Amino acid sequence: MVTYSADYLGRLLTTVSEFETAFEAWMQTQVEGNHMDSRGIFPTAWPREDADPAEVRARELDLAEAAGAAARAVAVTGAYFAVAGRGVLDPIANWSLMSSPRAVFAPSDIRTTAATIRGRLRTMINEAETAAASELPAFAPSQLHPTIWTAAAAHWTAHHYRVAVREAAEALTQDWKAKLRRHDIDDTVFWQQTLSPGDPTPDRPKVRWPGDDPKDKTVKGLREGLNHLASGLNLTVRNVTTHTRVDLSEQEGMERLAAYSYFARLLDQCEVLEPEKADVDD
Repeated sequence: MVTYSADYLGRLLTTVSEFETAFEAWMQTQVEGNHMDSRGIFPTAWPREDADPAEVRARELDLAEAAGAAARAVAVTGAYFAVAGRGVLDPIANWSLMSSPRAVFAPSDIRTTAATIRGRLRTMINEAETAAASELPAFAPSQLHPTIWTAAAAHWTAHHYRVAVREAAEALTQDWKAKLRRHDIDDTVFWQQTLSPGDPTPDRPKVRWPGDDPKDKTVKGLREGLNHLASGLNLTVRNVTTHTRVDLSEQEGMERLAAYSYFARLLDQCEVLEPEKADVDD
């Protein structure tokens, strides 16, 4: 099971509280209904006749901003709503559906969800603090390399671990292809050409572990290792998660994301060699 830090969970708890405050401020401008009153075809919240439209809009925007920050808490705690014909929905991210015909949520659903999330987060914070006090190892995926976690986060928190790994692998490769202006070749060949020995050419920049001493075994090993690591990850992780539909367990997903995160951090320490730089070195 993924363990989030108490600090991260505490920040999520704050965003949920801020969402609740913004929600109640917005509800002061609304008429509050429920599913029984709406008979399944009307909104469950609509503007009061005496409400200032400008004030309604301002509070609505504040609520939208607060919901955007708090929505991650739904994924972390799993506090989704199953809606017939619509599947599993996030009530916080979809609060505005109350104002639509055939509203799938009522104000009471939003309040209940927020309260549930707060309860779960407090429990998770207590568990995280207990684990930290016991010096138990904790895995915090949010601390992975930013490129890796940004691409994986939405799928990971939805427990789609294979897709999370695939998206992280694609994101890292596409990021470096964009940096080197190399969108003309397949991923495996890209890494082989980019990390291979030799001088760069106008159409093939190089990425190389820094170091000037040709006798330095560590530098030599890292340069060779990066080339093999890139090809190995692409063949054993990226291709497998792309061309098969067999899902990964959480543990398997963590190991693969960690491998890509390590690879990404090594690349960040490398030098990008262009032909002009090679000429100067000569």
